[in-house]
Amino acid sequence: MTTGQGVQLDGLDARLIALLAAEPRIGVLECSRRLGVARGTVQARLDKLVERGVVTGFGPDISPAAIGFGVTSFVTLEISQRQGHDPVTAHLAGIPEVLEAHTITGSSDVLCRIVARSNADLQRVIDQIVSSSGITRASTIIALAEQIRYRVLPLVSSAATGDRPVRRVGWPDPERD
Repeated sequence: MTTGQGVQLDGLDARLIALLAAEPRIGVLECSRRLGVARGTVQARLDKLVERGVVTGFGPDISPAAIGFGVTSFVTLEISQRQGHDPVTAHLAGIPEVLEAHTITGSSDVLCRIVARSNADLQRVIDQIVSSSGITRASTIIALAEQIRYRVLPLVSSAATGDRPVRRVGWPDPERD
């Protein structure tokens, strides 16, 4: 199936991505064995997925809470239109607790996901964020609990199969069994 950018994913791509997500340290040879395809096929598919920007990394997922940053919040920023986004982006990139930032539509200009060690530490992080002369206003929302962790596998499955769930490697396939 073709995605909005013209990148095509099929069931094998989706199964390969799901396997790598479940077991990031698995080797290409073991992937080929579990997927029932040649090692060269797995390597070629993986290379294409990386080249096309579908797979963007193989690093470990880190839990900020596990390393002492138990408070997550979302901050919207209004920025000085005269200075633009670039100086604000450079400022935010220098703050380790800013995990991501997106330009957005609506009454604010930038949405950030940030972490802190405590509510008091959150105040320090916010003060550091708003110290930029390019930021005119900030509004903060503290996350109480994560209900759905960041995920992309359901999206990959939908893109590859047209909303039909992808069979997980090693699980029974009701269409075949």
